Amino acid sequence: MTVLSIPAEVLAVFHHFRTAEFSTIAKDGTPIAWPVTPLYQEDSGTFITATSIGLPNKAFNIRRNPRVALLFSEPKASGLPAAPAVLVQGQAQVDDTITTLAGLEALWEKIYRFQPPGSQISSSPLSRYLMDWYYMRLRIVTVPQRIAWWPNGDFSHPPQVVANVG
Repeated sequence: MTVLSIPAEVLAVFHHFRTAEFSTIAKDGTPIAWPVTPLYQEDSGTFITATSIGLPNKAFNIRRNPRVALLFSEPKASGLPAAPAVLVQGQAQVDDTITTLAGLEALWEKIYRFQPPGSQISSSPLSRYLMDWYYMRLRIVTVPQRIAWWPNGDFSHPPQVVANVG
């Protein structure tokens, strides 16, 4: 797998934006988007996210059609002045194993960094026991094939693009 060469301002978006809109394709062909907190892994060039086993539609959609997109369009609270809007298009795969932590440690760390009350709630054994269903996740790995970005989030101009042509 070829890791795309990504400019620093786009990498900053991946690391500092709190959410992205994660789009999958429903059974009838309709695109469906959900807010997620994706984790970009520079070493592999992939994004990690997860879905609750109680809300498995993302997983069902990906298993039918692996084409997905992540749109990083809301810079609030990122600390990035004049951040670009970034669209990632790629192929996703859902793990078959239900996990609560394994393979998602860095993702939970990012979520708790952005949402500190979540770490306080999950630090209680009673909370974890009563909400175990919330922590049961299916891991989703997205491999980018095309990344487009609009400097300063200005959609009135064509995007800059990097793509895996292989």
